Amino acid sequence: MAALNELTLAEARDGLRRGDFTSVELTQACLAAVEAARGLNAFTTVTSGRALTMARESDARRRAGTIGKIEGLPIAVKDLFAVQGVPTTACSHILDGFKPTYESTVTANLWREGGVMIGKTNMDEFAMGSSNETSHYGPVVNPWRRPGDNRPLVPGGSSGGSASAVAARLVPGATGTDTGGSIRQPAAFTGIVGLKPTYGRCSRWGIVAFASSLDQAGPMARTVRDAAILLGAMAGFDGKDSTSVEAPVPDYEQALTGDVRGLTIGIPAEYRVEGMPAEIAALWEQGIAWLEQHGAQVTEIRLPHTKYALPAYYIVAPAEASSNLARYDGVRFGLRVAGENLDQLYENTRAQGFGREVRRRILIGTYVLSAGYYDAYYLKAQQVRTLIAEDFRKAFATVDAILTPTTPTAAFAQQERLSDPIAMYLNDVLTVPANMAGIPGLSVPAGVSKEGLPLGLQVLGKPFDEATVLRVGHTIEQAARASLAPTPWWRS
Repeated sequence: MAALNELTLAEARDGLRRGDFTSVELTQACLAAVEAARGLNAFTTVTSGRALTMARESDARRRAGTIGKIEGLPIAVKDLFAVQGVPTTACSHILDGFKPTYESTVTANLWREGGVMIGKTNMDEFAMGSSNETSHYGPVVNPWRRPGDNRPLVPGGSSGGSASAVAARLVPGATGTDTGGSIRQPAAFTGIVGLKPTYGRCSRWGIVAFASSLDQAGPMARTVRDAAILLGAMAGFDGKDSTSVEAPVPDYEQALTGDVRGLTIGIPAEYRVEGMPAEIAALWEQGIAWLEQHGAQVTEIRLPHTKYALPAYYIVAPAEASSNLARYDGVRFGLRVAGENLDQLYENTRAQGFGREVRRRILIGTYVLSAGYYDAYYLKAQQVRTLIAEDFRKAFATVDAILTPTTPTAAFAQQERLSDPIAMYLNDVLTVPANMAGIPGLSVPAGVSKEGLPLGLQVLGKPFDEATVLRVGHTIEQAARASLAPTPWWRS
């Protein structure tokens, strides 16, 4: 049998049910793997004592016959989710030392279903980044490397710590958040599965806010089945979140039939972006062929406002961020840098507490919301957003799901694009439209680049139809047989 930390979520669940091992043994294996992989910098906090206590409690519940959906399974939590009594910093200096007195709804759901918390994962500061290089605690390292090249690669962002931890077999599953692709892009860069659910499917309560109308929590795991299991434990209506939608949560695992006969898959011409590498285009064509071979009908569709999604996003998201981050002022929690008066305290704290990328987005957001520019920029961007959502609504009147690449490139080296914000923002060109429309999106590992790095395909679906998205993704996964695993260089 494989080492316990290398089991998928479903394999570990089934092994626990059979009594092959205990949750304590599984948790100990994951904690040992985390310790051996500190060079990846995937975790900001490792909650060893808490994890073993939760595992022992899980084993006791199992002996008593009380089993949750993810009973005894180790889970890593992105450092954007408030966990009571555990440091929650959004990987920003301004929240150093902050320990919430409350629990996010998503993590509360996971613990209620028997999950075991391994620790908090590193991320881009306040989820602002596409490479996981903006964290106050240093960059996360992608467990993949180019053959013959020891330069560290980025794992994508902002959920890069969660992606790296899952890809390196440190944990079988993790939580992420996706504002413009922050689950799907890291999933593609590290060869794992990442799902952004429909906006409102998972509660945002207790998640440190970036852009409130775009943020959505979701699962990150090694297989589509694992993502389905994890989403079932995370999702649900929450009266504390005014944007949470009261809709039934299906048994997502049951949706993984492997049968896509009768489904119509849309291929948007607008996603064939200028300069797309030939290997990305070829993988997309291969994905189309796989679905046709399994009985799906494929048709080209039009999403004419797609080209405006990225510029509109980089108006809407910074505007909401500038408003959300106004609460970090050195008075209520986190960092405080004194000054001669209250204004100086605000200025000193925010200047020293926020990193460069966060300051940049606050300034952009404040500018587009300012008098004289609100109508020209923010209001116009919201109007464009409505048109993007309408494009998808029209498309889904004729198709059941949409297939695209997840990212325009494979993972790149650290520092390679950090000095060029525009080049960095372009990483989100294929993922942002789903956030602007609020629809679900799934990244599935489907192949490798010419340099041997993971590449992903993206499945987009109708609002609250994650079941079909997972069903299509599972079919691609089975056809690709892309059981991708990085060489564990970090253990040497």
